[in-house]
Amino acid sequence: MRRMTWIAAIMLSFVLVLSACGTKDAESVVKDLDKFINNLDGYRGKGEMTLHSGQTPQTYQVDVSYSAPDKYRIELTNANQDITQIVLRNDEGVFVLTPQQNKIFRFQSDWPQKQGQVYLYQTLVDSILLDGSRQFTTTEDAYVFDVMAKYNSSSLARQKIWLSQDGYKPLQVEVSDANATVLVQLQFSEFEFDPKFEDNYFDTNRNMSANGKVDSQTSAQEQIDKQEAAQESEKEVQQLEEEAHEHEDDEATGEEHSHESTKETSSVTNSDKFTAMEPTYLPEGVVLKDMLDIEFGGMPGIVHRYEGDYSFSLIQTEAKDVATTLTTGDFVNLGFTIGQLTSGEGIQTLVWTYYGNQYRLSSGDLPQTELVKIAQSVQAAVSK
Repeated sequence: MRRMTWIAAIMLSFVLVLSACGTKDAESVVKDLDKFINNLDGYRGKGEMTLHSGQTPQTYQVDVSYSAPDKYRIELTNANQDITQIVLRNDEGVFVLTPQQNKIFRFQSDWPQKQGQVYLYQTLVDSILLDGSRQFTTTEDAYVFDVMAKYNSSSLARQKIWLSQDGYKPLQVEVSDANATVLVQLQFSEFEFDPKFEDNYFDTNRNMSANGKVDSQTSAQEQIDKQEAAQESEKEVQQLEEEAHEHEDDEATGEEHSHESTKETSSVTNSDKFTAMEPTYLPEGVVLKDMLDIEFGGMPGIVHRYEGDYSFSLIQTEAKDVATTLTTGDFVNLGFTIGQLTSGEGIQTLVWTYYGNQYRLSSGDLPQTELVKIAQSVQAAVSK
């Protein structure tokens, strides 16, 4: 009897040792990740991302691809609105594409080297490696890290990252604010390291023509060559911003200007091709002051001006079929697309494109976190 008990104890100890060998501690995982990320050749992953901003959560399908050393393709689709945008980095530069409407926007940026994104594997691993106070736990099939969030938004404070125990593939990410409220959720449905991409997978023309919507008479490169026209348009938009932030006009002049603007462009803003949008989130103590219809470069547009505890303006215009080079600024992750934040003369301006329209949110006193929240909530059609 004693012999059998002794044998059973040995077998139990052996099982426990084998079980322990299958789970690594935090230090071992971190060392593996450091070595692994430095030898990463590429990956492709798909999943679903939910943004908890504004009044209603917004869900997007994410398809992210990377090829070393610096080619990226992120496809973001809003299934409810049937809208797809592609953020692309290749040898020609950084682009935001809307293939359905033949829109290409080119940015002057080194993205994503200095701005992390929740759906990029490098960003997730870097946040684990750089946080010396990281917290570590395990589940049945995953290593779970709780670390500081590495994003250019102070509202995103911490994130939990689930990595598979069989290869360190990302499974899930939750990004929270300082109050532990989850603001971003990302669930990967599939992820593959070192996939085989077609030679033109990251090519601008290839991505524009993928949905069969590209104009056969105007290639992507031809659109890019129209930089001078785009820069002239940029100057016109800057003039509109200056007018929107002019606080010394008396109310009578403002009403007269509003009446004339509406009268001159009412036929344009009633176009079936243009749907004016407005934010569903406003900071406390802020109200809409007025709306002005505009015509910018022959395209319809509208200006919303807000006042109260903060003052800011939102300019929306239907974008032209040309690439637009913006001044150097910081890229901002809006979740559904990439925005660019610039500063000058005491005014911050956040610019982004979505579904063929360009948006410019400008303010002299809004914190960046509020700029981002407002931008993320611009999804409701204006009711007049």
